[in-house]
Amino acid sequence: MSAPSAAEFAAKVRRRETVVGYWIQLDSPASTERLARLGYDYVSLDAQHGLFGYSGMLAALTAIDAGGGSAGLVRVEANDATPIGRALDAGAAGVIVPLVNTAEDAVRAVAASRYPPVGVRSYGPTRAGMRIGPGPAEANSSVVVLAMIETPDGLANVEAIAATPGLDGLYIGPSDLTIAVGGAGPTDPAVAEAFEAALARVRRACEANGWLLVCTPGPGMRRRSGCPRASPCSPWPATSSTWKPLPGHTWRRWMAPARRQVRHNREADESAHLVRVKR
Repeated sequence: MSAPSAAEFAAKVRRRETVVGYWIQLDSPASTERLARLGYDYVSLDAQHGLFGYSGMLAALTAIDAGGGSAGLVRVEANDATPIGRALDAGAAGVIVPLVNTAEDAVRAVAASRYPPVGVRSYGPTRAGMRIGPGPAEANSSVVVLAMIETPDGLANVEAIAATPGLDGLYIGPSDLTIAVGGAGPTDPAVAEAFEAALARVRRACEANGWLLVCTPGPGMRRRSGCPRASPCSPWPATSSTWKPLPGHTWRRWMAPARRQVRHNREADESAHLVRVKR
């Protein structure tokens, strides 16, 4: 089993096929490789809030490729050309960009992921040259870029953000967005209606542009209605979790249920277009 190329993964996303992923926050390359063998379409590394640095990100992306079958994505630490370029140079198939507040922010995120003349990415694909290809044109067409909508300004400007050329979709940050609509915390039930209205607005912005909507629900969202149901926006279901190392003897008992969970989520999401999450 070989890992999908960045171009193959990007094509699948842009065809709006259902893909299921796993969210990583811990620095454990061996367990990350095992997760990449379970059948997930992608494994996403949280470089914004995760407990690892650049070397951990590089090791995790290498582990994902060694596992085969999953594409590696990175939620970068900031909307800046340096962390975006470093994630892509390390071999990420795409980036999730946090705190996108305006259309100008979205333009900057896309530009940071592309080489000139269409972007500002500096050329130095140390590992990506082996993984994705050294040609700028090939790299430009293969990278997936998702903008996170998670702030009051981002929500207010979501229609303009969604109209940004080169962006592949919008990614809802549920915890921050709950706080952004007035929640006292990321699971505050008092703002459930305001949060649902925010989700609906983001969904409409996606639908207007025929784009992808990505949502990884937090614990509070599971008690509410979860992410938007079926729409022309075709949600990207994401099974999201942090992983805690398991003793070696437990792997045989854990792997089979985990594979069944991947199949269950994929089948449920394809039939209901409802994002489900494992915490």
